[in-house]
Amino acid sequence: MGHELVSRPARLLAASLLGLGLAAAPVATTLASDVTVGAGMRASAKVYDPDSGDTVSTTSVDDVRLYVSGKVSDDISFMFNTDYDNTVGNVDVIDAAAQFKLSDTSNIWAGRFLAPSDRANLYGGYYANNWNFPTAVQDLYPFKTTGRDDGVMYWGQFGIAKIAAGIFSNTYGTAEYKYAGRAQFDFWDPEGGYYQNGTYYGAKDVLAFAVAAQGASGDNSFTGDFLLEKKLMGGGVVSLEAEGAKFDGYGGKGSGYYGLAAYLFPQVVGIGKFQVLGKFGQVKPKGGSTYNSTELNINYIIKDQNCRLSLYYLDPDSNYKTYGLGLQVQM
Repeated sequence: MGHELVSRPARLLAASLLGLGLAAAPVATTLASDVTVGAGMRASAKVYDPDSGDTVSTTSVDDVRLYVSGKVSDDISFMFNTDYDNTVGNVDVIDAAAQFKLSDTSNIWAGRFLAPSDRANLYGGYYANNWNFPTAVQDLYPFKTTGRDDGVMYWGQFGIAKIAAGIFSNTYGTAEYKYAGRAQFDFWDPEGGYYQNGTYYGAKDVLAFAVAAQGASGDNSFTGDFLLEKKLMGGGVVSLEAEGAKFDGYGGKGSGYYGLAAYLFPQVVGIGKFQVLGKFGQVKPKGGSTYNSTELNINYIIKDQNCRLSLYYLDPDSNYKTYGLGLQVQM
């Protein structure tokens, strides 16, 4: 015969599978709409100019990240982020955390994420105003995976105040656990969420002060940080950022500070705006040599932190200077 007959059980199975598929389609669509996937990349071409010897030129993809987040319900969400760091050649899980939002004043996070600390650690390289991160003060923080630790934390927003405190696994010294806490006060526009920005490129007027502490077994670190960012009448944006830190056994012993100033020009040139930036930092380890770091940037801001170019000069006070061009893209 030209065609074989399909048995009745087979027809029933096919119809059942089709029906299940149609019934499941809205569920799959709903699940997909609650999941967000993104990615980020930082690449650069740079020239190392030592005080003695030959200069060295390199080009590299410095860092790549994959971001995944989603909602389990209106009150429960999850984030999972990975990071490829070219300096060590590894792919690491930097964030893997369940997030419970009971109210604006009551949020509980559990898993791996950034413990409460200074503003710079809470924005990292992708949301810093300057290109090079970390430099100066952040070098003294003992962290396991790109600034993250495993633990549980409470944080909440109370008007102008944002409070965060938690307990985490300890990656420094012999103590099993460390504590971490931060209190921040926003006197102009509020900064939503737990993680921070180094700049908002004029989307917010920010005047913020914060103090933070971390420690274990009587060893502590303390920081105070400040950010002022204001959009001026002509459309330009001025940014002033500063931090002071004291390390009393946790991360070593010593002190440090940095100051940063930047100006974003209001004129659109091509598809972006130009920004000029300068940063100076200093660390004084107890019993060691003072470490200075100077950075200058000419940045071309195309779409805030999602697309920007940075022509930079970095003098890290370590017998060489670096000249570079960096590209950052996120989606």
